[in-house]
Amino acid sequence: MLDEARQRTQVLRDKMEEKGIERAVFTDESSIAYLAGFWGYLGIEFGRPTMLVVERDSDPVVITPLMESEMVGAMTWVEDVRVWEDFGQRSWARVLGEVLGDTPGEIWIEAGSIPAIVRNMLDERYPGVPLKDIGPVLGAQRTIKSPLEITVMREAGQIAGAMMKAAHESLAEGAQEWESALAVIDAGTRAAAGFLTAKGWERFVSPMIHNLQIVQSGRDTSMVHRRASVKAYERGDPVYFCFCNMAQFKQYKLGFDRMFHVGVVSDADARVQQAAMDAQAAALAAIKPGVTAESVAEAANVVYAERGYETGYRTGRSIGVAYLEAPELKDGDTTILQPGMTFAVDGGISVDGQTAGRIGDSIVVTEDGFDFLTNYPREIMVCG
Repeated sequence: MLDEARQRTQVLRDKMEEKGIERAVFTDESSIAYLAGFWGYLGIEFGRPTMLVVERDSDPVVITPLMESEMVGAMTWVEDVRVWEDFGQRSWARVLGEVLGDTPGEIWIEAGSIPAIVRNMLDERYPGVPLKDIGPVLGAQRTIKSPLEITVMREAGQIAGAMMKAAHESLAEGAQEWESALAVIDAGTRAAAGFLTAKGWERFVSPMIHNLQIVQSGRDTSMVHRRASVKAYERGDPVYFCFCNMAQFKQYKLGFDRMFHVGVVSDADARVQQAAMDAQAAALAAIKPGVTAESVAEAANVVYAERGYETGYRTGRSIGVAYLEAPELKDGDTTILQPGMTFAVDGGISVDGQTAGRIGDSIVVTEDGFDFLTNYPREIMVCG
């Protein structure tokens, strides 16, 4: 993993040379993981920035809090690790200023995600210095996944499958949503642990599945991104599980969604769920190298229109080390699909206050179509 991270950084430096970019400051955890091979567990939300400065003509520099520096130094291939302290003269701002120098001609940043405290520091210390967006440059590089990345994402898919099976088996009249969430966490953590060793870089990779489980049941099924509660399942309840912030391994994040029905499924619920599944199937059938991202969305939109439903915002999104990468499967995105691109492909319908239909899988584009990264039955499922 670290050898590949080093190679990715060199590819980026070559692109910077081509575009005349002297230096770039990376603050997004996913970008730092992609290039430097490490991530922390106390990040910017605690006011503790970790940064990676990539120079066109010299070796990269990691800037990290002193308390995490031992772990960071052991996880990354970057040799120049500079630390900052919470008190005294060695603040993170001073260290970053030393790395950038007094008179940089321009500074490239991740404009869409740079934390406010870092952006404010740059504005105050370097008034008049242009801040340009490195995001699209690195984003284009991350679009095509390497064989190693796809292997990790396949492992994440197996972990996600164990999680969905546990969610499915947790469903019964009288059981509560939080019990399903615990079952998902337990199954996913055990599956992830099976892919890890306690040696080398992997000893810093936690198998723990975390974040709040997205689950919507009963009359709340039409809502989006509702979290597990103490609600008890009732007969006839549709239940929707979304693993978009749960199904991840070694920082690679998948999309994976399924809908279940407790005891019995009504005709109305079955109708909307079938429409969602058919829309996803149409989108998947359209995926192959050479087609546009928007054409995949259009294939799904035709199904929605035929069934009398309004078109959603998008049919899918690129996946990788970030929750959302480029391109997206939506109207107006003319990106040409290529082998090695990875997507979460969804079918989704909400009938406000009534019901919903949901299904989602992660896939990788191949030379002649696609392969699933996630697998679980794609059918109307009645359980409990």
